[in-house]
Amino acid sequence: MQKQPQKQIQIELDEKAAEGIYSNLVLAGNTPSEFILDFARMLPGLKKAKVHSRIIMTPQSAKSLLEVLGRTVAQYEKVFGEIKIHRGKESSTIGFQSGHPLPDDKKTN
Repeated sequence: MQKQPQKQIQIELDEKAAEGIYSNLVLAGNTPSEFILDFARMLPGLKKAKVHSRIIMTPQSAKSLLEVLGRTVAQYEKVFGEIKIHRGKESSTIGFQSGHPLPDDKKTN
């Protein structure tokens, strides 16, 4: 069985998007039909984080993202060594988390 040639798509990256958004806190939740990722920034000494971007995707896209991130982290560690996760006093409540996000009107600002 012959492999079909992979189709290429053109990706447009405008200047604003290319700057990126720094995030050190991600909250993940899901419904039966979608995954929601809230990318936030937590600053030292503050008890409040601000969400700077929300990404909503299908379960299939979320699983593809998991696979791509796994491959990317493995490639990074092969070149630069193992990434160590530092577990501090607050790390059980700060950092990458999963759960059901609250509806917008229930979140604290």
